[in-house]
Amino acid sequence: MVERARQMYSASLDQSQLKALIQTSPEPVKKALQRLDRQWNALHKVQPAAYQAYSAAPEKLIGSLNQCISTIGDHFNEHPQAVDGTLQGFYLEAIGFARIAELFDEHFIFDITRREAGGKRILSRLSLRNVVPARFIRPRLTAARSTVLFSATLNPRHYYADLLGLPVNTAWIDVGSPFSHDQLDVRIVSRISTRFTHRQASLAPIVELMAEQFEARPGNYLAFFSSFDYLQQVAELMAQTHPHITLWQQARGMGESERHAFLDRFTLSSQGIGFAVLGGAFGEGIDLPGARLIGAFIATLGLPQLNPVNEQFKQRMAALFGAGYDYTYLYPGVQKVVQAAGRVIRSQSDRGVVMLIDDRFAEHKVKQLFPAWWRPETSTA
Repeated sequence: MVERARQMYSASLDQSQLKALIQTSPEPVKKALQRLDRQWNALHKVQPAAYQAYSAAPEKLIGSLNQCISTIGDHFNEHPQAVDGTLQGFYLEAIGFARIAELFDEHFIFDITRREAGGKRILSRLSLRNVVPARFIRPRLTAARSTVLFSATLNPRHYYADLLGLPVNTAWIDVGSPFSHDQLDVRIVSRISTRFTHRQASLAPIVELMAEQFEARPGNYLAFFSSFDYLQQVAELMAQTHPHITLWQQARGMGESERHAFLDRFTLSSQGIGFAVLGGAFGEGIDLPGARLIGAFIATLGLPQLNPVNEQFKQRMAALFGAGYDYTYLYPGVQKVVQAAGRVIRSQSDRGVVMLIDDRFAEHKVKQLFPAWWRPETSTA
């Protein structure tokens, strides 16, 4: 919900598209694009690092961008039969970028990502990223007679209230789960760390844990990992050491038919483990009731990737709310874990197990984010 709201008020432009249009556009449009390109080059020429964030949008570039928009618009009006699809696409993206730039304040970051483009050429991508969409969502909520936000993962409340701009007098109703805690065996495996620095050491213990559970209760399981690389390492070791256990894996860039084929492996009579990436196509929105899915292994805390963009979000969250790590990493991560675990129990007759594999799951501040009906037990042996 938060990420979708952010995307509504974010925009980006890539210089490679601009360079290509300069080569193919008619003369009046080409000149406007060249002026924009010069302003663009001036921005990243003074940037020493490959990535850098800024507290203000680039006024001169926005001015040149608006001139481009006007020139391209005039060209389309004068030559309605000669509308070029590529130019039109850039035109619409430019309008969106300019509109977002008008909204820019402390709830946004502007960043430039440079890259080498062969020889000594440098290209870059400009991004206006909304960090806190509350300013735009709040007026719409207050203007409505009533609004209902419904989700199984609106926890913690203050996180969603702060980022979505919920009014102070918002009523919160925590509807009890239709499921009982004795339907779902939630186990925290705290003897294993899935941190990147411990990843290699975690492979064999995770494989043995999964194999032991499968032998104790054969059936269909989902195993979630933080990345395709991690998934692949565990799957390869599982195939080598336990070849009798049927495995199937999510692949990068799966199409709709491939996703259906992955899910079709979960039948009432099948037995095996499907490997997937947490936060991907199989972590939410799928329904595998009864024997089609009896358990899940979640070998990651689900934390978003540590990268320069997320670190900028963390700094801004710390400045605005005093909780940079929690707002940027912890809350979104555990939300994905809870969503993935929710695939196991889909009806009041279902019974299953969820294994949360990482020592951090045993921390109090993490367990506070679990659904109230869970009764997790921690295993250190």
